[in-house]
Amino acid sequence: MTNSAAPNSSYDVIVIGAGPGGYVCAIRAAQLGMKVACVEKRGTLGGTCLNVGCIPSKAMLHASERFEEAEHHLGALGVNVGKVSLDLKNMMKHKDSVVEANTKGVEFLFKKNKIDWLKGDGKITAPGKVSVSGTEYQAKNIVIATGSDVVSLPGIAIDEKRIVSSTGALTLPEVPKHLVVIGGGVIGLELGAVWRRVGAKVTVIEFLDRVLPTMDGELSKETKKIMTKQGIEFKLETKVTAAAVSNKGVELSLEAAKGGSPEKMMADVVLVAVGRKAYTENLGLDKVGVAVDERGRVKTEHGFKTNVPGIFAIGDVIAGPMLAHKAEDEGVILAEMIAGQSGHIDYNLVPGVVYTHPEVAAVGQTEEQLKAAGVAYKVGKFPFLANGRARAMNATDGFVKILADAKTDRVLGVHIIGPEAGTLIAEAVLAMEFGASAEDIARTCHAHPTLEEAMKEAALAVDGRALHI
Repeated sequence: MTNSAAPNSSYDVIVIGAGPGGYVCAIRAAQLGMKVACVEKRGTLGGTCLNVGCIPSKAMLHASERFEEAEHHLGALGVNVGKVSLDLKNMMKHKDSVVEANTKGVEFLFKKNKIDWLKGDGKITAPGKVSVSGTEYQAKNIVIATGSDVVSLPGIAIDEKRIVSSTGALTLPEVPKHLVVIGGGVIGLELGAVWRRVGAKVTVIEFLDRVLPTMDGELSKETKKIMTKQGIEFKLETKVTAAAVSNKGVELSLEAAKGGSPEKMMADVVLVAVGRKAYTENLGLDKVGVAVDERGRVKTEHGFKTNVPGIFAIGDVIAGPMLAHKAEDEGVILAEMIAGQSGHIDYNLVPGVVYTHPEVAAVGQTEEQLKAAGVAYKVGKFPFLANGRARAMNATDGFVKILADAKTDRVLGVHIIGPEAGTLIAEAVLAMEFGASAEDIARTCHAHPTLEEAMKEAALAVDGRALHI
């Protein structure tokens, strides 16, 4: 598809960036009858998520999980498959086909909704004006949805060969003998799990004293315990100070976060997964006066408004969790607000999921947050070991944990580690969106035998009356 708009065309909305927030905002605005264009410099739509992030990583996670299952676990179910071998080239082909199907799907949706794709680098030249590779367009409303980029570390240069970001970790030509992951967050654990399953030795180095540091402490502890049992090594409270690349691999210089003797570690490949930063470079924000904060994120007020009238921002480029579904919700809400409708998002109810095996999922407040705020709460826990469906699946690691207000019983947080946790968390999000109590979940009839029964049992456990433990 080429630029379908003539130079100096005028739009109701121009969205800069075609990631989950941007393309969804564009679609919703078009559905509401607005004339819409979306600027994207990449050769395909979908942004980081669809091209080099969420979607390809989940394809690799699923494929590597099936490989490990066939190699080590199907025999326990009476399924003998013989010798299993890895075809990394075909695994990558599967990943690429999934990416292509998704990006082509967005392109189809643009055509269906008559959205103009303006190919090239977008820059705001003045309020109401956007330049795309030298051609200027006018818009009543401009939406900044440029997403985020990887963060590196001082003295560690990412070359996407020996020292890779998440992008390079999804395209390695062979299984590294030793993969060192710098960062024990979501991306580091997910991609570390992929390469560990297919044969790499994996070491995760984390500066803090636990993995998944933003999640509930009990989830963090259980995740490390299970992944250690699976074969991943962890070095916590450790800082990487330098990386030297040679023909032999990468030599890392390490220091204990709390002091101690420096040490060296060799790796074939190093994955830097220490976070992401808002992508605001070369957008002309300084020229038009759009304010950014100390982390380079666009400052916004109610309704995603910047300090410049007619310019809005959503997704990873503003404050809040850097999650595709958060950006999508913001995109829909913004489009509806521009159309004169109302919109709402409760950032406390944006779920987070880690697609390791087992999965980890959470929504709402952690125990640490409730304690810090001085909120009296009750805890209900139920292990998957006591769930009939989990036993049938031979997937009994983990638990469901519900935190409820001690006085009102209102659910304040739900934390799950176990099979299909990312699916199970949806019930918790819906319940909390409507202000449910633990009793409400406990009184809701859940089908048997299902993993969802663990949610009901955890809700019953809040009141000390779980049935199956």
